[in-house]
Amino acid sequence: MTINCKGNLIDLSRPKVMGILNITPNSFYADSRISSESVLQKKAEKMLKEGATFIDIGGYSSRPNAKDVSQEEELNRIIPAIELLVKNFPEIIISVDTFRAEVADKSIQAGAALINDISAGSLDDKMMSIVGKHQVPYIMMHMRGTPKTMQSITEYQDLPRDIMYYFSEKIKLARAYGINDIITDPGFGFAKTTTQNFELFKNLELFKNLELPFLVGVSRKSMIYKQLGISAEEALNGTTVLNSLALSHGASILRVHDVKEAVECVKLYSQVC
Repeated sequence: MTINCKGNLIDLSRPKVMGILNITPNSFYADSRISSESVLQKKAEKMLKEGATFIDIGGYSSRPNAKDVSQEEELNRIIPAIELLVKNFPEIIISVDTFRAEVADKSIQAGAALINDISAGSLDDKMMSIVGKHQVPYIMMHMRGTPKTMQSITEYQDLPRDIMYYFSEKIKLARAYGINDIITDPGFGFAKTTTQNFELFKNLELFKNLELPFLVGVSRKSMIYKQLGISAEEALNGTTVLNSLALSHGASILRVHDVKEAVECVKLYSQVC
């Protein structure tokens, strides 16, 4: 199972790690926020040395009830970051976390290799067309509504089944736009209660039926720290536990704030499975 990133075939038969770099002032996890170019460069270098295959850059916080960020501001955050990282780390594989087609378009032109869309095209009907035009891998996540409204839209008839149907429709649409490399993301924390997040986690193996790689992003999320009665800053151990379980359920990519620990999970998992 491979994806083509700017001419490089990435083999996902062995799980990979995606490091998170938030070019925002309001990410839920303070240590992931980038305040300057030097901090951005140092954090990216650290993640790459620790074994991250992908670096995921986001300029729009998608935390629940997040404030809107204009497209102009998102571009002003994202494009210089991509250009800086590509200049200093020519082999870097950058994923851009955006739901806007124009941001995706300009990010790819600036050097990004993947698009990570929390809405799977629902928030911008031009997104799949842009991804198809550039022939880059597309990470499509399950979400309802917007970051502002999603936590009020959590009613499902059958959560795993409803999400599988959602993806079957989105995949069909993506194929129609000529998108070859598709990665699904169940969307933990997006339009789901804590109880629903764990129900979904228990059913992760269902995603194998899509015959596509899938990404799991639970790093330091509230489903961990609220369940344990701690803070996001204290949630590394819980994250590691769930990352390990995600690998056992077939996850191809772990999207994380803490690359070293996630890479260690993959190395140890690969020795026993």
